[in-house]
Amino acid sequence: MTVRTYNEKDLSAMIAIWNEVVEEGVAFPQEEPLTEESGRIFFASQTLSAVAEEDGSIFGLYILHPNNVGRCRHIANASYAVSSAARGRHIGEMLVKDCLVQAKEFGFGVLQFNAVVESNVHARHLYERLGFVQLGTIPKGFRMKDGHFENICPYYHEL
Repeated sequence: MTVRTYNEKDLSAMIAIWNEVVEEGVAFPQEEPLTEESGRIFFASQTLSAVAEEDGSIFGLYILHPNNVGRCRHIANASYAVSSAARGRHIGEMLVKDCLVQAKEFGFGVLQFNAVVESNVHARHLYERLGFVQLGTIPKGFRMKDGHFENICPYYHEL
């Protein structure tokens, strides 16, 4: 498995994986799926969009971008998506590790996650194992697909 910068031929697989997570409704704040056009614009607008690829197939991706502007531009934000068919293969871990390296290379000083859903224990354990620090808990900060609210846990990692 290789993590690399995406290219145009990866877009359809990236959009499908992204939309799968959006449709699950338990991790990403977005509610609308990406189209071919909106996906092309979305992934091109990031500081970095990268994919996990093996034998020509895309199994996961991440996006990296500033979390804010101006005096807070040195803080990055990222999102990760792994195909449900490939979960359990530690692809998320590879994506996060690569993202930490790339964020530093792009000049960011901190990687921050604004809205990790408290019940997403696999992601939370991974982030903590990789040295991320939880900043607290925001009660009922995420509306799940079924309409109930769950707490979110912001995390950060100094680069």
